[in-house]
Amino acid sequence: MDGLLVLADGETFEGRVDSPATATGEVVFNTVHSGYQEVITDPSYAGQIVCFTYPHIGNYGVTPADDQSGRPRCRGVIAREVTERPSNRRAAEAVRPWLARHGVPVLTGIDTRRLTRHLREAGSLCGAFGPADEHDALQAAARAEPGTEGADLVSDVTTREPYRVGDGPMRVVAYDLGIKQDMLRRLGRIATVDVVPAGTPAADVLARRPDGVFLSNGPGDPAAVDVDVAGLLGRVPVFGVCLGHQLLARALGARTYKLPFGHHGGNHPVRRVSTGQVEVTSQNHNYAVSADGVSGARTTHVNLNDGVVEGLECRDARAFSVQYHPEAAPGPHDAGYLFEEFRTMMEHA
Repeated sequence: MDGLLVLADGETFEGRVDSPATATGEVVFNTVHSGYQEVITDPSYAGQIVCFTYPHIGNYGVTPADDQSGRPRCRGVIAREVTERPSNRRAAEAVRPWLARHGVPVLTGIDTRRLTRHLREAGSLCGAFGPADEHDALQAAARAEPGTEGADLVSDVTTREPYRVGDGPMRVVAYDLGIKQDMLRRLGRIATVDVVPAGTPAADVLARRPDGVFLSNGPGDPAAVDVDVAGLLGRVPVFGVCLGHQLLARALGARTYKLPFGHHGGNHPVRRVSTGQVEVTSQNHNYAVSADGVSGARTTHVNLNDGVVEGLECRDARAFSVQYHPEAAPGPHDAGYLFEEFRTMMEHA
């Protein structure tokens, strides 16, 4: 049926929807050419509607092996076109019925280039999409949507009970702030990993006598997330990724802030300060660490597009972090060495 996306600033986009369901959330765009399933099931997209800039998604279908969590986590999907019949030997299902089965609304046929350009100029905006004859209701829903600023979305996606994965020789405790399955697969190669809820006190983590602690990716505003990172520093090696990077920085006194339209894609250039080498990275975050006020740490990586702090290393504690995703699901594998650096840090602790 005819559909309509209405943004909080009143901008509208016409398209087609599969059902009368309404999707509301913060609208962001992602520039990956493949890996749509990994994006859609990434818990970091909780509270958001994802617009894919690549014109076709669904060409190779979906398979449970590529899920990054138990189900789609975004509130809605926007694409120029979704392929009806996938062509891939791994495909277990087409994208449309998979999303419908999980209750995720889909809007297609809109001018995604125009939407992306508008978000780049206006910044991430809340929006709502649904049937075209419900303009006023959609506009009201878009304006009423609170967005992610100040929102603790981690509590919606974290595990309720601890569990164990992996069979590597080291022992790691991973805070589940919205952790992705490929993150656990990479950690599981070097360690036996105890995954714990986000609210687990530092003392309980240390009581497990880990060789290291991992702070995972996750959704929402880092200022709204309460994890006792300071209680870990100096006691055990710490490795943070994405939201974990931001929480480590805040524990060191840094300020975090919201980017105009975030970093969402698989082709962001990042310079490694120590060598000058440029890595092509996978990213998904709306918040960043301010370069000012990081006491006790040095910047290890910098985004070449806008200068965002992409990595930190503590001066007085065995701890480091990166803003991007070294597990690369989806994305390039330039940063896979970071898991080996974590292993080495734990071995020499």
